[in-house]
Amino acid sequence: MIISINKLMIVSLLLFTAVLTGCNGSGINFKDGDKHISKEMNEVISNYIIQHYESSYYDTEKQIEVHKIYGTSESNGVLSVYMWSYFCGFNKTTGAEPQAGHSLPAVIRLKKDGDSYTVIQYKEPEDGSLYPSSLKKMFPKRYLKLVHRDTGNIGDLEKEMDRKVESWMKE
Repeated sequence: MIISINKLMIVSLLLFTAVLTGCNGSGINFKDGDKHISKEMNEVISNYIIQHYESSYYDTEKQIEVHKIYGTSESNGVLSVYMWSYFCGFNKTTGAEPQAGHSLPAVIRLKKDGDSYTVIQYKEPEDGSLYPSSLKKMFPKRYLKLVHRDTGNIGDLEKEMDRKVESWMKE
């Protein structure tokens, strides 16, 4: 009888631990890539970043942002988007030559607000010696490798930027 009570306690403890583990976020469901990101979500992300840097890169007529999404995770109705962002400001007189901008990894958090999405947080890594540790805090390990790979290697984003600039120049 004592053995079966001990077994019951152990099984109960294991089940309780499994439930707690599932509730504390360690079982986060990651979705790799951007196939599940809608056009609207991409526009919300770009528009937010452009607005965020509006006063930082003045003296440009047009600001454009493009990004590459590594993946997402969702928790409590908030979608965390892990990405690389490429932002530039342009003038018609200088053509496709960027006048200002940046290229960096970022995490943006979106919350569904009725039929649309709202950005509730935008985070970039810290500068200098804090860069590596802040990246590790921001990105899950599975996407951290991709961030390191893309550092200084954004050819696809540059092509996408060129297409958007060319379209703007024709307006």
